[in-house]
Amino acid sequence: MPAATRVRWAVVGATSVALVATGCGSSGGGGGSSDASKTFSYQSSEPQNPLQPANANEVGGGRIMQNLFKGLADYDPSDGKLRMQVADKIDTSDSQTFNVTLKSGWTFHDGTPVKAKNFVDAWNWGATTANNQINSSWFSDIEGYKDVHPASGAATKTTMSGLTVVDDTHFTIKLSGKVSYFPYKLGYIAFSPLPDSFFNDPAGHGQKPVGNGPYQFVSWDHNAQITTKAFANYQGVDKPKNGGVVFKMYTTAEAAYADLQSNNLDVMDQVPPSALANYKNDLGDRAIDAPQGAIQNIGFTLYQADWAGADKAKVRQGLSMAIDRDTITKTVLQSSRKPASSWVAEGVEGFKAGTCGDSCKFDATKAKQLITEGGGVPGNKLTITYNADGGHKEWVDAVCNSIRQSTGVDCVGDPKTDFKTARAAITGRTINGAFRTGWVQDYPLNANFLSDVYKTGAASNDFGYSSPQFDQLANQADQAASIQDSASDYQKAEAVLAQDIPAIPLWYYRTNSGYSTKVQNVKFDSFGNPAWTQVEVKG
Repeated sequence: MPAATRVRWAVVGATSVALVATGCGSSGGGGGSSDASKTFSYQSSEPQNPLQPANANEVGGGRIMQNLFKGLADYDPSDGKLRMQVADKIDTSDSQTFNVTLKSGWTFHDGTPVKAKNFVDAWNWGATTANNQINSSWFSDIEGYKDVHPASGAATKTTMSGLTVVDDTHFTIKLSGKVSYFPYKLGYIAFSPLPDSFFNDPAGHGQKPVGNGPYQFVSWDHNAQITTKAFANYQGVDKPKNGGVVFKMYTTAEAAYADLQSNNLDVMDQVPPSALANYKNDLGDRAIDAPQGAIQNIGFTLYQADWAGADKAKVRQGLSMAIDRDTITKTVLQSSRKPASSWVAEGVEGFKAGTCGDSCKFDATKAKQLITEGGGVPGNKLTITYNADGGHKEWVDAVCNSIRQSTGVDCVGDPKTDFKTARAAITGRTINGAFRTGWVQDYPLNANFLSDVYKTGAASNDFGYSSPQFDQLANQADQAASIQDSASDYQKAEAVLAQDIPAIPLWYYRTNSGYSTKVQNVKFDSFGNPAWTQVEVKG
């Protein structure tokens, strides 16, 4: 996700999971008294879809959903370890069949208990074609997925054979093949449970969700804000130290930053490029500069005839080589980003620098040559679609200037009003040419940056990219004997992207943020999220 950290040794049943810690961004000031009944506000964007766990794969909806719902496991924001939440344990002896034991005492916000069937029913519903959930492919590892979500045509079943309820606190998950890192995936929001009432009115629950997370839904004023409150009976290990989160929708990052400075916004997502040079002076010890497992890319509409064909890979390679990443990151982005040399973010298990090769190195002469050899950019004009509310205009303009000056190709930005509008255009395939596409890790393994984005039919494959070679190598990596072997094998799959260039890697993110004088104990993890429940509102 758009939005999936950090890794150490963690043990899930009999499965060992290795991670590479990237650390947290810690707040400076604080120490005053706090009031656990008070809410704080966070810079957000209007969710693209209704608030259903399997229907959010962008940060606007995803960050809200991860606070309203809690799955079997999640990731500790302090050290990145996979930690149990609703699950007491997840055991496996073969990385194919997983036995899940739930903790007792968990309830939904409507007071009904969280049972094994609530997970199984939710996953089956999320996977089934007819329910049109954007994250349905996340369930594709489970045996029987093709019965509920065939490649074409209507589903023949509504339940996957790989899910079996044993009793109220036990169920089993059988995969169609071995996936050594499968427990990592279970921390993703799509694997949340749903209450029985959801299935009577899915559309209504999409507007007024009933979850089991640390925060309870209060109201949704569309395009303005979503209000939540702390759930008194929350059973997770991360009990809220505040009264709730108000997600405020902004049309520009500059407006959010102005509100932050005037204490009308408590915590920012990212400061705009225009503030990067001065935000640390502006905010002092309330400024955040922390590692983030995320990357910024430019994707292409490979499903269009103008961009299809082997020759167009040369064109995309040439466009990539026409971008002066070093200069843009140092000037426009004030050295807050690092030029990318691969499709996986730094600090993630399986990251390998240099996979992109010469394609990510600035060479204006070679860029122009490759574009010519590939038949040229259609119409000699490249349009890059982006969301205007995210502080992207400056760097998109800089990228276009670099391409224009290096190659003579006309390049223009196509700003959409907000993130929701941009995502709707991208997923609806109504744009032409190229688009901004960032990726924040959903789980801290290179598979998340590769399989979940570039595999044929993946939920976040917005390019229409399909490579039998990439798919085959990804499938082999999934079935490797260990996490380390999977990560190594996925590097082989990543090498295929260097041939095809379905997306241009630009730079690796950091979290450059800040908070108001009204809050304290604000710390960001490498997903780019604050540790929501640990934020304290001053009394």
